[in-house]
Amino acid sequence: MTTHGREIAGRALRPESLMMGYGYDPALSEGAIKCPIFQTSTFVFESAEAGKAFFEVAYGLREADEGEAQGLIYSRLNNPDLEILEDRLCLWDGAESCASFASGMAAVTTSLLAYVRPGDALLYSAPIYGGSDHFVRHVLPTFGVTAIAFAAGEPLAAQRNEILAAIGGRRVGAILLETPANPTNALVDIRAVAALADELVVDGHRPPVMVDNTFLGPIFQHPLHHGADVVLYSATKFIGGHSDVIAGAALGTDAVMAPIRGLRTFLGTMASPWNGWLLMRSLETLKLRMTAAAQNADQVARFLVAHPKVARVHWLGLLAADHPMREVYDRQCSGPGSLVAFEVRGGEAEAFRFLNALRLVRLAVSLGGTESLAEHPATMTHADVSPADQARFGITPALVRISVGIEDAGDLLADLGEALDAA
Repeated sequence: MTTHGREIAGRALRPESLMMGYGYDPALSEGAIKCPIFQTSTFVFESAEAGKAFFEVAYGLREADEGEAQGLIYSRLNNPDLEILEDRLCLWDGAESCASFASGMAAVTTSLLAYVRPGDALLYSAPIYGGSDHFVRHVLPTFGVTAIAFAAGEPLAAQRNEILAAIGGRRVGAILLETPANPTNALVDIRAVAALADELVVDGHRPPVMVDNTFLGPIFQHPLHHGADVVLYSATKFIGGHSDVIAGAALGTDAVMAPIRGLRTFLGTMASPWNGWLLMRSLETLKLRMTAAAQNADQVARFLVAHPKVARVHWLGLLAADHPMREVYDRQCSGPGSLVAFEVRGGEAEAFRFLNALRLVRLAVSLGGTESLAEHPATMTHADVSPADQARFGITPALVRISVGIEDAGDLLADLGEALDAA
């Protein structure tokens, strides 16, 4: 455990302060100010009795005694780097438990597989990240799970009857949301979905509401505060933040996370100690990076809105007061983030000319890094989404997604303007 407390002079410390040392005791590591990398596969037990006790708790053979912590056994189960990382991630979202994963998709797939069963329906918002879309529409059906989509960006009440008819009384194993949606920034009302989940109890099973919070979290949105049961991250993105690590995370209450943590043990989808260490490094600057990127995105979005070669801009900071999802944004989000999607005038050819002309902004998928990245969703991240669904959910041939980084804003605008001239 740590000697680094959560309170000073009666003041509860903020997460951005706690990221510097919470969960780590330097005295246990020769006084090192930063947690070492515990690059080990296995751990030595003090005695056979200790090993037995560790396994009893790890495999759920008995409940841990009061004050008894899970002992270190094997890095597929637990590792100091991952335990400290998970403790710190819990602080941002107000979660009881966190499990770190080898990738964002590992977090999504392991979490879903922990709850869905053959014959279930899976309810999900669309559009959603292309990898998640493929898993729910093409992989889960091979296990007898029916994926049912509803539209992000539209009030849930307007879709309620259609959703219930599609479910048809079946057990709903889980509900997967991505809000804001990738790539359109369309919002989903988490509280409304949680209320719907309360009505979908079958044989004592209430479907957990899982929210992919990658676009805004953990700084600008906290889904657990709005009724979500599980928060999911591609920690590759803002949490890692330097485009040099692949990782994921899932967070929730101890009870909700228990099946997910248990399945992670046997699927082996955990993060590595090295990646856990890299993520701890990045957490120290997370708020600074996300705040700076959002400030740049504000300038980028307003520049694009005023540009004659841009037909439409999707950025949460531009939501009009009378927008049907404005109330949801004000209640659910504390900031608009740094993902900007926009449509150039024309189609794919014009979008490609724009992308090929960029010089400072890099043409690459992914998001949330220090550098600005641009991509073409319809033919890249969401290429596997059917043309009909692309059209339904606003993924047009002219759509470009930019993850705005922390470069000088004036330099970004110069690059975007030159590239738009080429379009």
